[in-house]
Amino acid sequence: MTESPSTPAAPWTLVGEGYRSGACNIGPAEIARRRQAGHVGVGASVALLVGLMAVGAPRASRLLIALPAAVAASGYLQARLRFCAGFGSRGVYNFGEVGQTVAVEDTESLERDRARSRQIGLASGAIGLAVGVATLGLPR
Repeated sequence: MTESPSTPAAPWTLVGEGYRSGACNIGPAEIARRRQAGHVGVGASVALLVGLMAVGAPRASRLLIALPAAVAASGYLQARLRFCAGFGSRGVYNFGEVGQTVAVEDTESLERDRARSRQIGLASGAIGLAVGVATLGLPR
């Protein structure tokens, strides 16, 4: 009798309707909300930049744009990755109607979700900061 070769374990765990720990914890309705948050963040970034330039605020004040730019980055990253950082931190997922979360019960899955949440947070902050720094080079 021949043994079949074992396949390596996936870096995530598939549970139920599409949840994959550390990889996918939201469905279409939640993805749309994250994308909308990205749009709002971009709009707020542009409005803030225009407002600061219109009132002749000091160039360094343009760094404030890092905040709404980070919100935009976070929304777009979460939509693209199909992973909500807030849900990952809280240990829940949702593939149904908005607001109907399901608890993640596996400890390893929780750890992977929280690690992904930290990655998204750090990446969003770095993108926001980069956008803020980039505005410093704009003419007055």
